[in-house]
Amino acid sequence: METDRNILTDERWSAIIHNDASYDGAFYYAVKTTGIFCRPSCKSRVPNKENVLVFDTADAALERHFRPCKRCRPNGLRLPDEEWIAQITEYIDRHYHESLTLSVLAEMCHGSPYHLQRTFKKIRGISPIAYIQKIRLSKAEHLLKHTDMTVMEIALTVGIPNTAHFATLFKKRTGSSPTEYRKTAKMGQGGSI
Repeated sequence: METDRNILTDERWSAIIHNDASYDGAFYYAVKTTGIFCRPSCKSRVPNKENVLVFDTADAALERHFRPCKRCRPNGLRLPDEEWIAQITEYIDRHYHESLTLSVLAEMCHGSPYHLQRTFKKIRGISPIAYIQKIRLSKAEHLLKHTDMTVMEIALTVGIPNTAHFATLFKKRTGSSPTEYRKTAKMGQGGSI
């Protein structure tokens, strides 16, 4: 239940959008879409106001299953690298079809692009961009096997707007063009080509 102390007032919203450190410790704010909570002074991108929840304490935010921001470390809390990378991986898995760059991911997860690149590669064994490509091409394989979408539609659906680039990446991963892959998959399923 939301109490008066947990309402996003104009004063609190102003503290958030102006990164006002004088409010640190007075309240914490969480962003529903990212699952992260911050101090008012956090330098991360300003969230959409309708996605913000306010908490009196860091513990209250943790109880609601929000994770502490890696950038501002509310109340001195730190995320282990494995948990941070798991959070980023989950985000990529849900948003692979969007325009994802290292800068976009770093901003979303409240870290620097350099630290994200280095830590992701240490934990996952590949770079974030290589992981995004892997997910996109895996989804493309599924769509080629199980739909009648055109190669261009599939490329757009998985987040690669350039069809020629998509075909090149796909062939590098599978050894065949998207069209050849589809024909082989359909023959393997007993379908006609």
